[in-house]
Amino acid sequence: QVQLVESGGGLVQAGGSLRLSCAASNRTFSPYAMGWFRHYPGKEREFVASITWSGGFSFYGDPVKGRFTISRDNAKNTVALQLNSLKAEDTAVYTCAAKSHYGSVVTVTGYEYWGQGTQVTVSS
Repeated sequence: QVQLVESGGGLVQAGGSLRLSCAASNRTFSPYAMGWFRHYPGKEREFVASITWSGGFSFYGDPVKGRFTISRDNAKNTVALQLNSLKAEDTAVYTCAAKSHYGSVVTVTGYEYWGQGTQVTVSS
């Protein structure tokens, strides 16, 4: 079993930055990819970013391209999301996810493990 624990959420003014981190509890876990999704109240999860463990290929949702950066630390089994130039519409619960098998890394389905989520609030 793999548990994902996020940290780094909080309140920030528009234009500011935050850094989210996610750690996998099982150090022997070797994911195919890890990613971040965000959730607005009453809406389904939206893809934010993901990165493959082998090769480090990264993918971003259109709303965050050029502002957010995903990175990984293979040795520590952690993934980070740097959020820059934050906007009010980035306010959401951000959840870390991991998948162990080959497949789409930009959709909710296929990710087997999910964290509890961390709140990001951007004040305008």
